[in-house]
Amino acid sequence: MPEPLGPTSLAWRYFSDWRGMLLSLWAGSMQNMHPGLGAGVEEHSRFFDERWERLFRSLYPIAGVVYDGPDAARTARAVRDYHRTVKGTDRHGRPYHALDPDTFFWSHATFVMVPVLVCEYFGRPLTEGQKEQLYAESLQWYRLYGVSDRPAPADWRGFRAYFDRMCAEVLEDNWATRAVLDLRRIGKPPALGWLPDAGWRVVRVPVTRSFVWLTVGMYPPVVRARLGYRWSRRSALALRLLGRTVAAGWRLVPFERRYHPRARAAWRRARGLSVPPVETPRRNLPPVGRRDDPRHYAPGG
Repeated sequence: MPEPLGPTSLAWRYFSDWRGMLLSLWAGSMQNMHPGLGAGVEEHSRFFDERWERLFRSLYPIAGVVYDGPDAARTARAVRDYHRTVKGTDRHGRPYHALDPDTFFWSHATFVMVPVLVCEYFGRPLTEGQKEQLYAESLQWYRLYGVSDRPAPADWRGFRAYFDRMCAEVLEDNWATRAVLDLRRIGKPPALGWLPDAGWRVVRVPVTRSFVWLTVGMYPPVVRARLGYRWSRRSALALRLLGRTVAAGWRLVPFERRYHPRARAAWRRARGLSVPPVETPRRNLPPVGRRDDPRHYAPGG
């Protein structure tokens, strides 16, 4: 069994940094563009019934594979097992299974890219040596799932070639991708629960359009073209200016407040405190009738 990651790793430093939420739509859409993963979402997922809840509760076990220390392998196996029954034949007659190594590794590949892009756009870009280290650490945490690492390139250079090839030759424009990018009717995020529904309807349009704009700007050009988006030099400059503003403000955020609660608890354990892994709050749980579904993470549900 691979060793879990610890506080000296780059993955601990960057993976559950809250700036990664700026790439949540990027990661979801890039994942869904994979034919097998998109088919699984289309035919098995109820994600679109509870978008915010599903997103926020999923962060807990996903982060746990990186931050749970001695419990990380157990967390990884639980994440893997949520996907066991996600299989079938898509509308084009192609068989798929969420635990097919090519499909499962693509999802992981997007998580590898999130901290790289966070640093590139909203912080200090990683050096090639740091990217090499981060990728090696990502293989360490990927192997905790117990899914074959056959598709995984040996090093960062190979990974970049793999990622570029997937974008150019495998990813497709499909229903699941368009659905995740369609934010026109998305409800209020939990942090805006105090906002009246009428107020949310007013601010939703500029907020969601800005989020899609940000996502489009971070797409690889070949993906952007496949989805029919255009990106101007003016937009590229605006994104860079936004990134510099976020990076400057981020330096003012206290260290622990930069991290998701699951990661925050891990940093406290690293300082010698007795803090168990944090589970998602009840407000993020699936509807009561689905909490015993083995495809769902529902602690204490």
